[in-house]
Amino acid sequence: VHLVESGGGLVEAGESLRLSCEVSGFTPAERTIGWFRQAPGKKREGLTCMNIWDGNTWSRGFAKGRFTIFSDNLKKSVIPLSATVHLQIDDLKVEDSAVYYCAAGIPEDGLGEVREYEYYYWGQGTQVAVSS
Repeated sequence: VHLVESGGGLVEAGESLRLSCEVSGFTPAERTIGWFRQAPGKKREGLTCMNIWDGNTWSRGFAKGRFTIFSDNLKKSVIPLSATVHLQIDDLKVEDSAVYYCAAGIPEDGLGEVREYEYYYWGQGTQVAVSS
């Protein structure tokens, strides 16, 4: 499984940003894609995840409203699978500055709750910096 994030950069507070994750080489078993972030000096935290096969999503409470996950370009007829999973971040805040990662995993229970240990394949991350 191969994941590549893009779309990060320097933005001003209040603006929006769309991050993308190109996912390839996965099977239906790894169909849960999650977005995480890690700010300097802090632990990596899960934000939101999606079952790209059926479109169901789950977000942590603090991520609801400003963080939206969605996918396109899923080619179900070709194994291994490929897709693009996006993270739309609206009304960016300075505290959103972090490295953002996408990952593919197999949650223990349905979509899970974006628990880091359930994700086995990770991208290299994309940096988001928000200025005030």
